[in-house]
Amino acid sequence: AGARERRAQTLSEVQAKLRTRNDQLARLQSDAQALEKLVEQLRRAIEEFPELAEQPFQRVKGKLPWPVKGALLAKFGQLRAGGPLKWQGMVIAAERGAQVRSPYYGRVVYADWLPGLGLLIVLDHGGGYMSLFGHNEQVYRRVGARVAPGDVLAVLGEAAGLGRPGLYVEIRKGKQPLHPQEWLGKP
Repeated sequence: AGARERRAQTLSEVQAKLRTRNDQLARLQSDAQALEKLVEQLRRAIEEFPELAEQPFQRVKGKLPWPVKGALLAKFGQLRAGGPLKWQGMVIAAERGAQVRSPYYGRVVYADWLPGLGLLIVLDHGGGYMSLFGHNEQVYRRVGARVAPGDVLAVLGEAAGLGRPGLYVEIRKGKQPLHPQEWLGKP
């Protein structure tokens, strides 16, 4: 009878872990859908905006300053929480309260809470390009504000699910996520 009870206990523990894993995956998928919906709404809303800088955003590829200095906690394309979802941006480790700076000229098109990314600030850079900065503790710019390279956008908070401070950075052309490290210069 003892072996049967141990097997039942082990089976119960495995089932509990699977439920937790499935709940985590469902939450990640829900968060990803919320971000996709937001990006689509913003993309449609900013189609009419004029260019914001003399040099179009695509010409500064590989030259943008990092919004915060730090090592990478998560890389573009890497599996999240063991899969099947992949990171569509990257997470840069930095101290809580670090200043998050604008990498280029833009206009704030979103500055609010989004599930999975906490306080999120989204910049429109013209030409269909957007940059997204999540896991902030506080944002300093309002929707409609124009920003220049180096302007402080926010201060960094805790990276949800990573257990430490880290800035989520994503760059998009329309709905398509782009590899952020290809756009940023040397850290």
